[in-house]
Amino acid sequence: MMLKRFALAAPLFFALPLAAQEVVEEPEHAPEWETTLVVIETSMGDITVALETERAPVTAANFLRYADEDRFDGTVFYRAMPLAWGEQPNGLIQGGTQNHPDRILDPIAHEPTSETGVLHERGTLSMARFDPGTATGDFSIMLQKQIGMDADLDNEDPQFHDGFAAFGHVVEGMEVVEAIHAAPTPRRPAKAG
Repeated sequence: MMLKRFALAAPLFFALPLAAQEVVEEPEHAPEWETTLVVIETSMGDITVALETERAPVTAANFLRYADEDRFDGTVFYRAMPLAWGEQPNGLIQGGTQNHPDRILDPIAHEPTSETGVLHERGTLSMARFDPGTATGDFSIMLQKQIGMDADLDNEDPQFHDGFAAFGHVVEGMEVVEAIHAAPTPRRPAKAG
C-alpha cells in the first residue's frame, strides 16, 4: 500500500509523499482489492481516501498523476450540491482543476461502475465529466449513496447508461466532507458589461 498527501484549499490541494514513519490507520473494513491511500489536506481538516488502483486503474492513476504533478495545488472544492431527499446531509462536494488550461491533462477512458464494481456509496470519489471519456481533473465526493450516478445498462441515454466513474472512497474524514458541504458558498462578483 502506498500513501500520498496533497492539500486542497477548503476548500485546497498540494501533493507530496508522506514521511515513511507517518502511518494512517487502516479502515475497519480492510479492502479486498489493492488501493492507494491519499490524504487530501484542506483548510477545514484532512480527508483520507483509498483509491481503487486495482478495480478502477485508469481513473485512480489519473487522480494520482494530478496529485503527483501538483496540479491540485491551490485548487478548491468549488461546488457543494445539496439534495433534499434521503438521509441528511445528502449531496456531494466537487473539487479539482475546473478545466484550467495550465492544470488539465488529456481526458481519460471511462471506467463504468458496471465494469469496476465501485459504486456510488457514502464517501465514494467519482470523476466529473461531460460525456463518457471526457474526465480530466475534477472529482466529487458523495455524502450519501447516489445510485443515479452508477451505470444503468438498460438506459439508452449514454449519460445514464455509462454513469460516472467511481474510483475510491473516504476512509477517514467524512466529518470534513460534511463541513465543506455545509460551509457557505462563496459568490463570484458580477461582471460589468
